[in-house]
Amino acid sequence: MENIQRKIELASFKYIYRINKQSNIRYWFVGIIIVSVVILLLPWTQNIKTKGKVTTLYQEQRPQEVHSPIPGKIVKWHVKEGDFVKKGDTILQISEIKEDYLDPNLVARTQQQVNAKKGSIQYYQGKIVTTGTQIEALTTAKQLKIEQLKNKLGQLENKLAADKAELDAVTNEYLLSKDQYERQQKMYEEGLVSQTQLQQRNIAFQNVQAKKTMVENKIAQTKQEITNAKIEQNSIEQEYLEKITKAEGDRYQSLSQIATSEGDVAKLENAVTNYTIRNGMYVILAPQDGQIVQANKTGIGEILKEGEQITVIVPDKVNYAVELFVRPVDLPLISVGQEVRLMFDGFPAIVFSGWPNSSYGTFSGRIIAFENTISDNGMFRILVSEDTASKKWPAQIKVGSGVQGIALLKDVPIWYEVWRNINGFPPDYYQYSNEDLAKKQKK
Repeated sequence: MENIQRKIELASFKYIYRINKQSNIRYWFVGIIIVSVVILLLPWTQNIKTKGKVTTLYQEQRPQEVHSPIPGKIVKWHVKEGDFVKKGDTILQISEIKEDYLDPNLVARTQQQVNAKKGSIQYYQGKIVTTGTQIEALTTAKQLKIEQLKNKLGQLENKLAADKAELDAVTNEYLLSKDQYERQQKMYEEGLVSQTQLQQRNIAFQNVQAKKTMVENKIAQTKQEITNAKIEQNSIEQEYLEKITKAEGDRYQSLSQIATSEGDVAKLENAVTNYTIRNGMYVILAPQDGQIVQANKTGIGEILKEGEQITVIVPDKVNYAVELFVRPVDLPLISVGQEVRLMFDGFPAIVFSGWPNSSYGTFSGRIIAFENTISDNGMFRILVSEDTASKKWPAQIKVGSGVQGIALLKDVPIWYEVWRNINGFPPDYYQYSNEDLAKKQKK
Protein backbone atom coordinates (compact mmCIF):
# COMPACT_ATOMS: atom_id res chain seq x y z
CA MET A 1 0.00 0.00 0.00
CA GLU A 2 2.77 2.35 0.84
CA ASN A 3 4.55 1.50 -2.39
CA ILE A 4 1.46 2.33 -4.38
CA GLN A 5 1.04 5.62 -2.62
CA ARG A 6 4.70 6.45 -3.13
CA LYS A 7 4.42 5.72 -6.86
CA ILE A 8 1.37 8.02 -7.10
CA GLU A 9 3.22 10.85 -5.38
CA LEU A 10 6.25 10.40 -7.61
CA ALA A 11 4.06 10.47 -10.74
CA SER A 12 2.31 13.61 -9.52
CA PHE A 13 5.63 15.28 -8.82
CA LYS A 14 6.89 14.50 -12.35
CA TYR A 15 3.63 15.76 -13.87
CA ILE A 16 3.60 19.01 -11.97
CA TYR A 17 7.22 19.93 -12.43
CA ARG A 18 7.40 18.40 -15.97
CA ILE A 19 10.45 16.38 -15.17
CA ASN A 20 12.07 14.70 -18.17
CA LYS A 21 9.93 16.91 -20.51
CA GLN A 22 11.82 18.95 -23.21
CA SER A 23 11.59 22.84 -22.70
CA ASN A 24 11.03 25.44 -25.55
CA ILE A 25 12.10 28.48 -23.54
CA ARG A 26 15.37 28.70 -25.33
CA TYR A 27 13.65 28.87 -28.71
CA TRP A 28 11.28 31.53 -27.48
CA PHE A 29 14.13 33.54 -26.06
CA VAL A 30 16.11 33.36 -29.27
CA GLY A 31 13.02 34.30 -31.27
CA ILE A 32 12.28 37.28 -29.06
CA ILE A 33 15.88 38.42 -29.37
CA ILE A 34 15.76 38.14 -33.16
CA VAL A 35 12.42 39.98 -33.37
CA SER A 36 13.70 42.71 -31.04
CA VAL A 37 16.82 43.17 -33.12
CA VAL A 38 14.73 43.40 -36.27
CA ILE A 39 12.41 45.93 -34.64
CA LEU A 40 15.33 47.96 -33.39
CA LEU A 41 16.73 48.08 -36.91
CA LEU A 42 13.46 49.34 -38.40
CA PRO A 43 13.47 53.03 -39.54
CA TRP A 44 11.85 55.55 -37.22
CA THR A 45 10.95 59.13 -38.10
CA GLN A 46 11.96 61.52 -35.36
CA ASN A 47 9.25 64.04 -34.56
CA ILE A 48 8.18 66.91 -32.35
CA LYS A 49 4.71 66.68 -30.87
CA THR A 50 2.86 69.90 -30.16
CA LYS A 51 -0.62 71.36 -29.85
CA GLY A 52 -2.32 74.36 -31.38
CA LYS A 53 -5.52 75.52 -33.01
CA VAL A 54 -7.03 76.26 -36.39
CA THR A 55 -6.56 79.81 -37.71
CA THR A 56 -6.39 81.50 -41.10
CA LEU A 57 -3.57 82.60 -43.35
CA TYR A 58 -4.95 86.12 -43.89
CA GLN A 59 -5.93 88.60 -41.21
CA GLU A 60 -9.10 89.68 -43.01
CA GLN A 61 -10.39 86.09 -42.92
CA ARG A 62 -10.31 85.86 -39.13
CA PRO A 63 -13.36 86.66 -36.99
CA GLN A 64 -13.74 90.41 -37.13
CA GLU A 65 -15.21 92.56 -34.40
CA VAL A 66 -17.63 95.27 -35.51
CA HIS A 67 -17.32 98.43 -33.39
CA SER A 68 -19.37 101.58 -33.15
CA PRO A 69 -17.34 104.39 -34.79
CA ILE A 70 -19.21 107.06 -32.80
CA PRO A 71 -21.26 107.15 -29.61
CA GLY A 72 -24.96 106.77 -30.24
CA LYS A 73 -28.28 105.21 -29.34
CA ILE A 74 -29.57 102.04 -30.98
CA VAL A 75 -32.54 102.79 -33.24
CA LYS A 76 -33.04 99.56 -35.16
CA TRP A 77 -31.39 96.16 -35.64
CA HIS A 78 -31.39 94.82 -39.19
CA VAL A 79 -29.83 91.42 -38.41
CA LYS A 80 -29.89 88.78 -35.69
CA GLU A 81 -27.32 86.31 -34.49
CA GLY A 82 -26.68 83.52 -36.96
CA ASP A 83 -27.63 85.58 -40.02
CA PHE A 84 -25.31 85.60 -43.01
CA VAL A 85 -24.61 89.03 -44.44
CA LYS A 86 -22.90 90.38 -47.53
CA LYS A 87 -20.38 93.18 -47.56
CA GLY A 88 -22.24 96.48 -47.30
CA ASP A 89 -25.41 95.05 -45.71
CA THR A 90 -26.89 97.12 -42.88
CA ILE A 91 -26.27 95.66 -39.44
CA LEU A 92 -27.47 98.39 -37.12
CA GLN A 93 -28.86 101.92 -37.18
CA ILE A 94 -28.02 104.41 -34.42
CA SER A 95 -28.92 108.01 -33.64
CA GLU A 96 -26.91 110.93 -32.28
CA ILE A 97 -26.60 111.59 -28.54
CA LYS A 98 -23.99 114.39 -28.46
CA GLU A 99 -25.47 117.89 -28.17
CA ASP A 100 -22.97 119.29 -30.68
CA TYR A 101 -24.54 117.18 -33.46
CA LEU A 102 -28.21 117.04 -32.50
CA ASP A 103 -29.28 119.70 -35.03
CA PRO A 104 -30.75 117.84 -38.04
CA ASN A 105 -29.81 120.78 -40.31
CA LEU A 106 -26.25 120.98 -38.98
CA VAL A 107 -24.64 120.36 -42.36
CA ALA A 108 -26.83 122.93 -44.14
CA ARG A 109 -26.25 125.59 -41.49
CA THR A 110 -22.52 125.01 -41.53
CA GLN A 111 -22.61 125.29 -45.33
CA GLN A 112 -24.35 128.65 -44.95
CA GLN A 113 -21.47 129.79 -42.74
CA VAL A 114 -19.07 128.67 -45.44
CA ASN A 115 -20.95 130.68 -48.07
CA ALA A 116 -21.02 133.74 -45.79
CA LYS A 117 -17.29 133.52 -45.22
CA LYS A 118 -16.70 133.17 -48.96
CA GLY A 119 -18.87 136.26 -49.50
CA SER A 120 -16.79 138.25 -47.00
CA ILE A 121 -13.67 137.16 -48.85
CA GLN A 122 -15.14 138.63 -52.03
CA TYR A 123 -15.91 141.88 -50.21
CA TYR A 124 -12.38 142.11 -48.91
CA GLN A 125 -11.06 141.39 -52.39
CA GLY A 126 -13.17 144.26 -53.72
CA LYS A 127 -11.82 146.48 -50.96
CA ILE A 128 -8.29 145.52 -51.96
CA VAL A 129 -9.02 146.53 -55.55
CA THR A 130 -10.48 149.85 -54.38
CA THR A 131 -7.51 150.46 -52.09
CA GLY A 132 -5.16 149.70 -54.97
CA THR A 133 -6.97 152.26 -57.12
CA GLN A 134 -6.79 154.77 -54.28
CA ILE A 135 -3.05 154.18 -53.91
CA GLU A 136 -2.55 154.70 -57.65
CA ALA A 137 -4.57 157.94 -57.49
CA LEU A 138 -2.59 159.20 -54.50
CA THR A 139 0.67 158.30 -56.20
CA THR A 140 -0.39 160.16 -59.36
CA ALA A 141 -1.56 163.19 -57.32
CA LYS A 142 1.69 163.19 -55.42
CA GLN A 143 3.69 163.13 -58.62
CA LEU A 144 1.60 165.99 -60.05
CA LYS A 145 2.04 168.05 -56.89
CA ILE A 146 5.76 167.40 -56.86
CA GLU A 147 6.03 168.36 -60.53
CA GLN A 148 4.01 171.50 -59.86
CA LEU A 149 6.31 172.47 -57.01
CA LYS A 150 9.34 171.66 -59.11
CA ASN A 151 8.05 174.00 -61.79
CA LYS A 152 7.43 176.67 -59.18
CA LEU A 153 10.92 176.16 -57.81
CA GLY A 154 12.28 176.47 -61.31
CA GLN A 155 10.43 179.74 -61.81
CA LEU A 156 11.68 181.01 -58.46
CA GLU A 157 15.21 180.00 -59.36
CA ASN A 158 14.90 181.93 -62.61
CA LYS A 159 13.42 184.89 -60.77
CA LEU A 160 16.27 184.72 -58.26
CA ALA A 161 18.78 184.69 -61.08
CA ALA A 162 17.09 187.74 -62.66
CA ASP A 163 17.03 189.52 -59.33
CA LYS A 164 20.69 188.78 -58.81
CA ALA A 165 21.46 190.16 -62.26
CA GLU A 166 19.40 193.23 -61.46
CA LEU A 167 21.25 193.53 -58.15
CA ASP A 168 24.55 193.41 -59.94
CA ALA A 169 23.42 196.22 -62.24
CA VAL A 170 22.08 198.27 -59.36
CA THR A 171 25.25 197.63 -57.39
CA ASN A 172 27.32 198.94 -60.27
CA GLU A 173 25.03 201.92 -60.54
CA TYR A 174 25.27 202.39 -56.79
CA LEU A 175 29.05 202.34 -56.86
CA LEU A 176 29.10 204.77 -59.76
CA SER A 177 26.63 207.08 -58.06
CA LYS A 178 28.57 206.90 -54.84
CA ASP A 179 31.78 207.78 -56.59
CA GLN A 180 30.12 210.69 -58.35
CA TYR A 181 28.63 211.90 -55.08
CA GLU A 182 31.97 211.74 -53.30
CA ARG A 183 33.72 213.66 -56.13
CA GLN A 184 30.87 216.14 -56.23
CA GLN A 185 31.22 216.70 -52.50
CA LYS A 186 34.94 217.22 -52.83
CA MET A 187 34.42 219.70 -55.65
CA TYR A 188 31.82 221.45 -53.47
CA GLU A 189 34.34 221.75 -50.68
CA GLU A 190 36.77 223.28 -53.16
CA GLY A 191 34.08 225.67 -54.36
CA LEU A 192 33.90 224.28 -57.86
CA VAL A 193 30.23 223.36 -57.77
CA SER A 194 27.24 224.80 -56.07
CA GLN A 195 25.38 223.32 -53.15
CA THR A 196 22.40 222.73 -55.41
CA GLN A 197 24.43 220.49 -57.65
CA LEU A 198 25.75 218.63 -54.61
CA GLN A 199 22.21 218.12 -53.33
CA GLN A 200 21.06 216.85 -56.73
CA ARG A 201 23.94 214.35 -56.80
CA ASN A 202 23.08 213.32 -53.22
CA ILE A 203 19.47 212.70 -54.15
CA ALA A 204 20.54 210.61 -57.13
CA PHE A 205 22.86 208.63 -54.87
CA GLN A 206 20.08 208.09 -52.31
CA ASN A 207 17.73 206.88 -55.05
CA VAL A 208 20.28 204.37 -56.31
CA GLN A 209 20.93 203.19 -52.76
CA ALA A 210 17.21 202.76 -52.15
CA LYS A 211 16.90 200.93 -55.43
CA LYS A 212 19.75 198.65 -54.39
CA THR A 213 18.11 197.95 -51.03
CA MET A 214 14.81 197.20 -52.77
CA VAL A 215 16.49 194.70 -55.11
CA GLU A 216 18.24 193.04 -52.18
CA ASN A 217 14.91 192.73 -50.39
CA LYS A 218 13.40 191.30 -53.51
CA ILE A 219 16.19 188.69 -53.69
CA ALA A 220 15.70 187.82 -50.03
CA GLN A 221 11.95 187.42 -50.63
CA THR A 222 12.62 185.16 -53.63
CA LYS A 223 14.95 183.00 -51.55
CA GLN A 224 12.28 182.81 -48.87
CA GLU A 225 9.76 181.71 -51.48
CA ILE A 226 12.19 179.03 -52.68
CA THR A 227 12.64 177.80 -49.12
CA ASN A 228 8.88 177.80 -48.62
CA ALA A 229 8.44 175.85 -51.85
CA LYS A 230 10.95 173.24 -50.71
CA ILE A 231 9.25 173.00 -47.34
CA GLU A 232 5.91 172.64 -49.13
CA GLN A 233 7.39 169.91 -51.30
CA ASN A 234 8.58 168.00 -48.25
CA SER A 235 5.21 168.56 -46.60
CA ILE A 236 3.38 167.22 -49.66
CA GLU A 237 5.66 164.21 -49.84
CA GLN A 238 5.07 163.53 -46.15
CA GLU A 239 1.32 164.05 -46.51
CA TYR A 240 0.96 161.73 -49.48
CA LEU A 241 3.33 159.22 -47.90
CA GLU A 242 1.04 159.07 -44.88
CA LYS A 243 -2.02 158.70 -47.08
CA ILE A 244 -0.40 155.99 -49.23
CA THR A 245 0.93 154.21 -46.14
CA LYS A 246 -2.53 154.26 -44.59
CA ALA A 247 -4.02 152.90 -47.80
CA GLU A 248 -1.34 150.19 -47.91
CA GLY A 249 -2.13 149.36 -44.30
CA ASP A 250 -5.81 149.02 -45.19
CA ARG A 251 -4.83 146.83 -48.11
CA TYR A 252 -2.66 144.52 -45.99
CA GLN A 253 -5.38 144.45 -43.34
CA SER A 254 -7.81 143.30 -46.03
CA LEU A 255 -5.30 140.68 -47.15
CA SER A 256 -5.00 139.53 -43.54
CA GLN A 257 -8.78 139.36 -43.28
CA ILE A 258 -8.89 137.33 -46.49
CA ALA A 259 -6.26 134.92 -45.17
CA THR A 260 -8.16 134.60 -41.88
CA SER A 261 -11.44 134.11 -43.71
CA GLU A 262 -9.88 131.49 -45.99
CA GLY A 263 -8.67 129.66 -42.90
CA ASP A 264 -12.16 129.88 -41.43
CA VAL A 265 -13.61 128.62 -44.71
CA ALA A 266 -11.20 125.67 -44.68
CA LYS A 267 -12.20 124.86 -41.09
CA LEU A 268 -15.90 125.14 -41.89
CA GLU A 269 -15.54 123.04 -45.05
CA ASN A 270 -13.66 120.48 -42.98
CA ALA A 271 -16.52 120.60 -40.46
CA VAL A 272 -19.07 120.13 -43.27
CA THR A 273 -17.14 117.11 -44.54
CA ASN A 274 -16.82 115.69 -41.04
CA TYR A 275 -20.53 116.21 -40.34
CA THR A 276 -21.43 114.58 -43.66
CA ILE A 277 -19.20 111.60 -42.93
CA ARG A 278 -20.58 111.40 -39.39
CA ASN A 279 -24.11 111.30 -40.78
CA GLY A 280 -23.05 108.25 -42.79
CA MET A 281 -21.82 106.56 -39.60
CA TYR A 282 -25.33 106.34 -38.18
CA VAL A 283 -25.82 103.24 -40.34
CA ILE A 284 -23.28 100.53 -39.48
CA LEU A 285 -22.53 98.26 -42.45
CA ALA A 286 -20.98 94.82 -42.72
CA PRO A 287 -17.28 95.13 -43.63
CA GLN A 288 -17.22 91.73 -45.36
CA ASP A 289 -19.23 88.59 -46.08
CA GLY A 290 -19.81 86.35 -43.10
CA GLN A 291 -22.04 85.22 -40.25
CA ILE A 292 -23.20 87.45 -37.38
CA VAL A 293 -22.27 86.11 -33.94
CA GLN A 294 -21.79 87.47 -30.42
CA ALA A 295 -24.18 90.43 -30.60
CA ASN A 296 -23.24 92.10 -27.32
CA LYS A 297 -25.93 94.81 -27.40
CA THR A 298 -29.63 94.06 -27.24
CA GLY A 299 -32.88 95.96 -27.52
CA ILE A 300 -33.71 99.43 -28.78
CA GLY A 301 -32.48 102.64 -27.19
CA GLU A 302 -29.37 101.15 -25.61
CA ILE A 303 -26.41 103.54 -25.56
CA LEU A 304 -23.21 102.70 -27.41
CA LYS A 305 -19.82 104.18 -26.55
CA GLU A 306 -17.31 105.19 -29.17
CA GLY A 307 -15.31 102.13 -30.25
CA GLU A 308 -17.53 99.72 -28.31
CA GLN A 309 -17.91 96.24 -29.78
CA ILE A 310 -21.32 95.56 -31.29
CA THR A 311 -21.00 92.12 -32.82
CA VAL A 312 -18.57 89.74 -34.52
CA ILE A 313 -18.55 88.64 -38.17
CA VAL A 314 -17.10 85.24 -38.99
CA PRO A 315 -16.06 85.17 -42.70
CA ASP A 316 -17.59 82.34 -44.71
CA LYS A 317 -14.65 82.03 -47.10
CA VAL A 318 -11.49 81.09 -45.24
CA ASN A 319 -8.08 79.80 -46.21
CA TYR A 320 -7.42 77.69 -43.15
CA ALA A 321 -4.07 77.32 -41.47
CA VAL A 322 -2.86 75.88 -38.19
CA GLU A 323 -0.86 77.64 -35.53
CA LEU A 324 1.30 75.40 -33.38
CA PHE A 325 3.60 76.16 -30.48
CA VAL A 326 7.01 74.53 -30.06
CA ARG A 327 9.48 74.68 -27.20
CA PRO A 328 12.54 76.91 -27.56
CA VAL A 329 14.77 73.81 -27.53
CA ASP A 330 12.93 72.46 -30.59
CA LEU A 331 12.90 75.73 -32.57
CA PRO A 332 16.27 75.11 -34.32
CA LEU A 333 14.80 71.88 -35.74
CA ILE A 334 11.97 73.79 -37.47
CA SER A 335 12.37 75.04 -41.04
CA VAL A 336 10.04 76.52 -43.63
CA GLY A 337 8.62 73.85 -45.95
CA GLN A 338 8.94 71.09 -43.37
CA GLU A 339 6.14 68.49 -43.29
CA VAL A 340 3.77 68.33 -40.33
CA ARG A 341 1.13 65.65 -39.66
CA LEU A 342 -2.05 67.07 -38.14
CA MET A 343 -4.88 65.58 -36.09
CA PHE A 344 -7.97 67.78 -35.85
CA ASP A 345 -10.30 67.59 -32.85
CA GLY A 346 -13.44 65.66 -33.71
CA PHE A 347 -11.79 63.56 -36.41
CA PRO A 348 -10.64 60.13 -35.13
CA ALA A 349 -7.12 59.09 -35.96
CA ILE A 350 -4.81 56.13 -35.36
CA VAL A 351 -1.33 57.53 -35.06
CA PHE A 352 2.08 55.93 -35.26
CA SER A 353 4.26 58.94 -34.65
CA GLY A 354 7.42 57.26 -35.95
CA TRP A 355 5.68 55.75 -38.99
CA PRO A 356 3.63 58.60 -40.47
CA ASN A 357 2.76 56.61 -43.59
CA SER A 358 1.08 53.99 -41.42
CA SER A 359 -1.03 56.51 -39.52
CA TYR A 360 -4.73 56.80 -40.25
CA GLY A 361 -6.91 59.91 -40.02
CA THR A 362 -4.04 62.40 -40.05
CA PHE A 363 -3.60 65.23 -42.53
CA SER A 364 -0.51 66.73 -44.04
CA GLY A 365 0.67 70.33 -43.81
CA ARG A 366 3.74 72.42 -44.54
CA ILE A 367 5.38 74.99 -42.29
CA ILE A 368 5.16 78.38 -44.00
CA ALA A 369 6.47 80.67 -41.25
CA PHE A 370 7.59 80.82 -37.64
CA GLU A 371 7.92 83.73 -35.28
CA ASN A 372 11.27 84.84 -33.94
CA THR A 373 9.78 86.20 -30.72
CA ILE A 374 8.56 84.05 -27.88
CA SER A 375 4.84 84.01 -27.08
CA ASP A 376 3.18 84.61 -23.72
CA ASN A 377 3.06 80.85 -23.11
CA GLY A 378 6.85 80.60 -23.31
CA MET A 379 6.85 78.87 -26.72
CA PHE A 380 7.43 79.90 -30.30
CA ARG A 381 4.50 80.08 -32.72
CA ILE A 382 4.64 78.44 -36.15
CA LEU A 383 2.13 78.57 -38.99
CA VAL A 384 1.23 75.50 -41.04
CA SER A 385 -0.70 75.59 -44.30
CA GLU A 386 -2.45 72.81 -46.15
CA ASP A 387 -0.29 70.54 -48.29
CA THR A 388 -2.05 70.71 -51.65
CA ALA A 389 -0.22 67.62 -52.90
CA SER A 390 -1.73 65.49 -50.14
CA LYS A 391 -5.20 64.72 -48.79
CA LYS A 392 -7.37 67.82 -48.35
CA TRP A 393 -8.20 69.03 -44.89
CA PRO A 394 -11.76 68.38 -43.66
CA ALA A 395 -14.29 70.96 -44.75
CA GLN A 396 -15.94 70.83 -41.32
CA ILE A 397 -13.04 72.34 -39.36
CA LYS A 398 -13.61 75.79 -37.92
CA VAL A 399 -11.39 78.59 -36.73
CA GLY A 400 -10.39 78.03 -33.11
CA SER A 401 -10.80 74.25 -33.00
CA GLY A 402 -7.95 72.26 -31.44
CA VAL A 403 -5.18 70.57 -33.40
CA GLN A 404 -2.38 68.18 -32.49
CA GLY A 405 0.67 68.37 -34.69
CA ILE A 406 3.64 66.12 -35.30
CA ALA A 407 6.57 67.82 -37.02
CA LEU A 408 8.52 65.14 -38.90
CA LEU A 409 12.31 65.26 -38.64
CA LYS A 410 15.08 62.88 -39.62
CA ASP A 411 14.67 59.13 -40.29
CA VAL A 412 16.74 57.04 -37.82
CA PRO A 413 16.70 53.41 -36.57
CA ILE A 414 14.48 52.60 -33.61
CA TRP A 415 17.47 51.59 -31.46
CA TYR A 416 18.99 55.02 -32.01
CA GLU A 417 15.76 56.74 -31.02
CA VAL A 418 15.48 54.60 -27.88
CA TRP A 419 19.11 55.32 -26.99
CA ARG A 420 18.53 59.07 -27.60
CA ASN A 421 15.48 59.20 -25.35
CA ILE A 422 17.23 57.21 -22.60
CA ASN A 423 20.10 59.68 -22.61
CA GLY A 424 17.81 62.72 -22.96
CA PHE A 425 19.42 63.93 -26.19
CA PRO A 426 17.38 66.23 -28.52
CA PRO A 427 16.31 64.99 -31.95
CA ASP A 428 18.85 65.20 -34.76
CA TYR A 429 18.87 68.47 -36.65
CA TYR A 430 18.12 68.00 -40.31
CA GLN A 431 18.18 70.87 -42.76
CA TYR A 432 16.03 70.31 -45.81
CA SER A 433 17.53 71.22 -49.14
CA ASN A 434 15.50 72.51 -52.04
CA GLU A 435 15.75 69.11 -53.74
CA ASP A 436 14.47 67.32 -50.63
CA LEU A 437 11.52 69.71 -50.37
CA ALA A 438 10.72 69.21 -54.06
CA LYS A 439 10.81 65.40 -53.64
CA LYS A 440 8.57 65.55 -50.56
CA GLN A 441 6.07 67.77 -52.32
CA LYS A 442 5.98 65.39 -55.31
CA LYS A 443 5.29 62.47 -52.96
